[in-house]
Amino acid sequence: MDISSTGLRVLRQIAESGSFTAAATRLGYTQSAVSRQAASLERSAGAALFERRPDGVRLTSAGLTLLRHARTILDCLTAAERDLTGTVPRTELVRLGLFLSAGAAILPVSLTHLAATDPQITVTTTEGTTPSLIRALRAGSIDLAVLTSRPPHRPLDGESPRLHVETVADTELFVAAASTGEFAGRTAVHVDELVDAPWIAAPASNAEPLLGVWPGLPARPHIVHCARDWLTKLQLVAGGFGVTTVPSRLSPVLPPGVSLLHVEGAPPEIRRVLVARLPGRPTPAITAVSRAIASTT
Repeated sequence: MDISSTGLRVLRQIAESGSFTAAATRLGYTQSAVSRQAASLERSAGAALFERRPDGVRLTSAGLTLLRHARTILDCLTAAERDLTGTVPRTELVRLGLFLSAGAAILPVSLTHLAATDPQITVTTTEGTTPSLIRALRAGSIDLAVLTSRPPHRPLDGESPRLHVETVADTELFVAAASTGEFAGRTAVHVDELVDAPWIAAPASNAEPLLGVWPGLPARPHIVHCARDWLTKLQLVAGGFGVTTVPSRLSPVLPPGVSLLHVEGAPPEIRRVLVARLPGRPTPAITAVSRAIASTT
């Protein structure tokens, strides 16, 4: 096969981003250039590498096989460039991905623990939804991911081989409301009282349901604000501009003026925090970061 390193980078970015358009944006290419690289890869491989679905592009089994080799080749090229330029890393690098609320609740404590126990390890982080982080893991763009799942906690994806997944903690979902106003002085609210509440939600995607609205709400939610940033959402709550759902692990970092309400009249909503990586023997640095994350619970 005659495959260029550019083609392998395009393959990895398509696997991570889930679309040709997003891959082009991240690589700084035109979409037509990415499409040409993808077609060239398929001609060289003699097999279909990409499957176009309603929710984006996924790699076929042949594409996943080539991706595994692409990760090794691109890592070797990076190491060769480092050796040729004499830039020897002084620390061990771990690229960590986190779902959106994990940054506030888990990351600072984990990094503090890691700095005390393994100061030679450097961690870089990126945020994303659980589906996007799984794609990044598969593509080799991150080494470790903190993910979340809801019952019945099915496998994170259908690809083979399965990701190595460890449970960090289970946490209950609450509703965050202003400490003054309609729910002032309360610790619980009935789900029927939330039907007409103004909701602050994160934008929905095809791969993940609307975030920030109580999942068992017995009516269509009245959404008044859409925001993905947790600081924005919680400050809107504190100002009395709406309510949103919050995992209990965020309670230590809530701003003044926000109270958490247990939801009655509906089954508890439990979210599981997971640490995932590619299968196989992890590096000592990845093991140390995993251990630091587990220490936060």
